[in-house]
Amino acid sequence: MLVYDKDFVLGMSSSDYATVHESLIPLRWGDFDRFGHVNNAAYVELAQEARLRWAQDEFGAEGFDIPPVFVRKIEVDYLRPMMPSTDKVRVETVVTNIGRSSFTTRQTLHDGEGHVCATVHTVQVAIDLPTSKPRQITEKEMKVLTRGHSS
Repeated sequence: MLVYDKDFVLGMSSSDYATVHESLIPLRWGDFDRFGHVNNAAYVELAQEARLRWAQDEFGAEGFDIPPVFVRKIEVDYLRPMMPSTDKVRVETVVTNIGRSSFTTRQTLHDGEGHVCATVHTVQVAIDLPTSKPRQITEKEMKVLTRGHSS
């Protein structure tokens, strides 16, 4: 078990650290398929937009630049179709796991009526840009990530 500090243990989950970030993402005409539902690929784009807003808000609040990360894995669980009556998607983003060089976010995408239409789990790896190789998460980055850590 790796210990970051006396108040937080890496790899463990605690609702004490849960900070849910909410984003409202407007749907575009191109997000819909020919059947009038939001296209499956659009869910990934909506989640990506919400993760960018999360990073801007959370890292920006501390006066930090957004760290370079690459998506290693993304998993989408489609729960119900998102209908054309939805003009904005509410996306909740929370950090669920933190490792030495990676972290995982869980996102829930809600339609206009508040129903959860999909969950998205994304593993992101901190990257050293000059080498494009993974690097350890810095202390400053850890400060932001632990604020949003949950189970």
